[in-house]
Amino acid sequence: MSQKIKETISNGVMLNAYPDSIGYKLSDTIKMLQLPEFKDVFSLFYVLPTFFNSDLDRGFSVIDYNLNDDLVSKKDLKSLEELNILLKFDIVLNHLSVASPQFKDLLKNGENSKYKDFFINWNTFWERKGIVNNDDILIPNKEFLDKLFMRKAGLPILKVPFPDGSEKPYWNTFYQEIKFNKIQKEDVKDIKGLSSEKALLICEKVNFAIENNVELKTFNFNEFEPYKAEILKIVYKNRAYLGQMDVNAKSELVWDFYEETLAKVKSFGCKILRLDAFAYLHKEIGQTNFFNKPGTWNYLERINQIAKKNDLILLPEIHAEYGLNLHDEVAKEGYQIYDFFLPGLMIHTLETGNNKALLNWVNEIINKGYKTVNMLGCHDGIPVLDLKGKEVNGNYNKGLLEDKEIETIMNTIMDRGGRVKNLYDPSGKKISYYQVNATFFSALDENEQKLLLARAIQMFMPGIPQVWYLDIFAGKNNYVAADKGGSGGHKEINRTTLFKEDIEQGLKKDIVINQLKIMRLRNTLKAFLGQLSVINISEDKLSILWSNKDSNAHLKADLKTFAFSISYSEDNVHKRLDF
Repeated sequence: MSQKIKETISNGVMLNAYPDSIGYKLSDTIKMLQLPEFKDVFSLFYVLPTFFNSDLDRGFSVIDYNLNDDLVSKKDLKSLEELNILLKFDIVLNHLSVASPQFKDLLKNGENSKYKDFFINWNTFWERKGIVNNDDILIPNKEFLDKLFMRKAGLPILKVPFPDGSEKPYWNTFYQEIKFNKIQKEDVKDIKGLSSEKALLICEKVNFAIENNVELKTFNFNEFEPYKAEILKIVYKNRAYLGQMDVNAKSELVWDFYEETLAKVKSFGCKILRLDAFAYLHKEIGQTNFFNKPGTWNYLERINQIAKKNDLILLPEIHAEYGLNLHDEVAKEGYQIYDFFLPGLMIHTLETGNNKALLNWVNEIINKGYKTVNMLGCHDGIPVLDLKGKEVNGNYNKGLLEDKEIETIMNTIMDRGGRVKNLYDPSGKKISYYQVNATFFSALDENEQKLLLARAIQMFMPGIPQVWYLDIFAGKNNYVAADKGGSGGHKEINRTTLFKEDIEQGLKKDIVINQLKIMRLRNTLKAFLGQLSVINISEDKLSILWSNKDSNAHLKADLKTFAFSISYSEDNVHKRLDF
C-alpha cells in the first residue's frame, strides 16, 4: 500500500453547491460570496460537477472535463481566487457518460474503435462464467452473482446499439435513463403488407403505450401482432438513452484519460479532488466489486501518484457500514476521509437529547488522528447505511448506532416528509436502506433552534466543515421538484435553486445571520487550528473546547432545550454569544 499521505487541507469552512444552485450560473454564487455578510465565512468551495459538461445524475455523468460554458467562465475562477477561496472538484473515476467522446466512438466504430476496451462489455467480462438468456445477456453463475454489491434493482447493465445492428450489454453500476420516442406513420411505411390506415392505427397504439410507460415487449398488439417484431425494431432504433458507463481500469487508455483530466482540473485552480465512486472501479470475477482488495488499494495508489504530480490532494468518497471499517483503513493510509456518520449522529443526538453516540465518534476521530471532512446536508441524501454494524469474517463489528436507533432516525425523517433510497440484490429485492433524502432543516422538524445548534456542533467538530448552501437559508423539503424528478427525483427534494430575492430575504432572518456568524468564527479563529477537548459533564449536555496558545473557543449546549453559548477569546479580547 501507499506511503502515508502528508498533505493537509485548509481547516476553514467549505461551501458546497452546484454552479447554478444560486441564480442561473456560478457568477451569481460569487456575487453572493462578495456580499459583506459572507466576508470571511468560507475558505473552500466544493463546486459540484455540472461545472463540467455532463448529462445525467445532476453532473455525475460526465461527458468531458471541460468547463460547462453555460454555467462557468474563466472569469469566475479568477473571482474565486481573489476571494482566497480554494476549489474542490470531483473526478468520477468509475464511469463516463454514453455521450462522452470515448463511448460515442465505440458506438460508431464498434470492434474497430480505439476505445473498444475503454468500457466493460458485460458478456465479455463474464464469459464462460454463466449462461446467456433469451435477451442475449449473460447471467453469472450464482456463486458470483450473490457476491455482487448492487446500487439498483436488477443487473447493472445498459444494452446499447452497434453499427452492425446488434445490441450489447455494457456495465452500468449507477444511473441510466431510456426514452422511447413516439413513432410516425413514415417510420413504418416500409413494413410489408401494412396499409396507410393500419400504419396510422399502429402508431396511435404504440404511442399510447409509450406515453403511459407500458412495457412494449409484453404489450398486446392485438390484430397487429404479426407486425410486432418489426415495429419493436423501429421503436428501439429511435430510442434515446443516457447512462453512466463503467470504465475498464485494466485499459491503459483509461489511465491516460485520468492523467489528462487531473492536469486539466489543476489548470482550473483545483486543489482538492474528490474521488467519486472510486470503490467501484476495480472489478474482478468472484469479488463483490465494491472496494475489492488489494485491487482498489492499487488503483488508489496509482491515482495518488498522478495527483502528486499535479499538486492535488485526494479525498476518497466511501459509503459503507461503519462496522466494515473501511473508513479506518483509508485513514490509516493518510488520506482525508468523509465523515458520513455525522449527519445521522447529529439527528440522533438532538432527537434523543443524548450525547453518548456522538462523543464516541468524536473521541475516535481524536484518538486515531483522522483527518475528516464533515457535513450535515449535502447534494445527496442523509446517510444511514453508514451508521450500521457489519459482520466481517464471522465476527460482528458494532455500528455507531444500534439498528433500532437507525430505524428511528429513518422513520423520524420520513414522518417529516423525507424520501428513501435503498439498495437491492440482483433479483431486485431490497436488501438494505441506504439514505434518506430531505433538507437537514426539514429533517429537524423545521425547528430553527435545532438547526442553529446542529450548525454550532458541526463547527466545533474535528475536521473540515462542509456546508450545503440550502441549509444556510433553512431550506425546506421541495416536494414539487422531487415528484417532478420521477423515479430518481428523490434527491431534488434538497436542491432548490435560490435567487437574488431569496438571498436578500434570507439575510434578514436570524437563523441565517447567526449561522454565518458561527461559521465565520470557525473560519477565522486561530483556536480552531489548535487542540480539541471534550468535557463530558452529562449525557444531555455538550461542552467542547478548542484552544491554541492565547486563542480559544468553547461551546456549551443543552441537548434538551437546544440553548447554547459560544465563548471565545483572541488577542486578549473575550466575547460570549448566547443563542
